[in-house]
Amino acid sequence: MEKKSLIQEFKEFIMKGNVMDLAVGVVIGGAFSAIVTSLVNDVIGPVIGMICGGLDFSGLAITVGSAQLMIGNFIQAIINFLIVSLVIFAVVKAFNKARDLASKKEEEPAPEEPAGPTTEELLGQILEELKAKK
Repeated sequence: MEKKSLIQEFKEFIMKGNVMDLAVGVVIGGAFSAIVTSLVNDVIGPVIGMICGGLDFSGLAITVGSAQLMIGNFIQAIINFLIVSLVIFAVVKAFNKARDLASKKEEEPAPEEPAGPTTEELLGQILEELKAKK
């Protein structure tokens, strides 16, 4: 059995499709994260702050002995997480709806039913039957 070098094994690992897909996903995710963070901090956050009267939890702290627990930062991080999660949910939901609409447009239309006899053909048949009865 041939023993592979560490470099050869690493090359094979890196060149696998899943690793490349993951790398692309991480890069795009990082860029998307910047967009969502800006949306939350610069658009949605100020609106929520205006509605709540400028409520900011980041200054809350609890002092235990000589340590200061910044509980406000933790609460603010939870609120930011919930807002970011809601925004991402809305974006994914809109994307899925758009994708579903696009796939419905791409579906082939149902085959048309074969056309029945025309009015002229039916009238001709009736006329023939009437002539045959005379």
